Amino acid sequence: MSSTTRPIVFMDINIGETPAGRIKMELFSDVVPKTAENFRQLCTGECRRDARPQGYKNATFHSVPNFMCQGGDFLNGDGTGSFSIYGKNFPDENFQEKHIGPGLLSMANSGPNTNGCQFFITTAKCDFLDGKHVVFGKVIDGMLTLRKIENVPTGQNNRPKLVVKIVECGEM
Repeated sequence: MSSTTRPIVFMDINIGETPAGRIKMELFSDVVPKTAENFRQLCTGECRRDARPQGYKNATFHSVPNFMCQGGDFLNGDGTGSFSIYGKNFPDENFQEKHIGPGLLSMANSGPNTNGCQFFITTAKCDFLDGKHVVFGKVIDGMLTLRKIENVPTGQNNRPKLVVKIVECGEM
């Protein structure tokens, strides 16, 4: 599968009430198809529960430590919620891709085989996460927007002091 057939998804971000920009990401559907499809459907809202779309629209980035921006907990907004198109959690697909630098999309988890809706985008090399978190995509446009998120002042638990919200998302 060539990169031209990989899905491209986007997220439009607000910091506070101010539009910060769009992040476009290519999903590695040829390397980790289940993980990529879970994220794609949560971007588009295709997955439904009780006839309501489930996904990242209006979700926040709840943790911004010095090496990544983490978000996607659209259930609780604090890093405790888990949901996937396959059930609450799904297994680690593989660890073929590595956290070699900024702009990589990876699954947040609470241990082995606990992937759900939470994800992070690296802002630096994070090789200490290799073998623990599944890399499933990369930013292809919008690194400046990611840097804006990274620079929001944080408080307790690396929580941004301004709300960093995904106001729109989908597939290109």
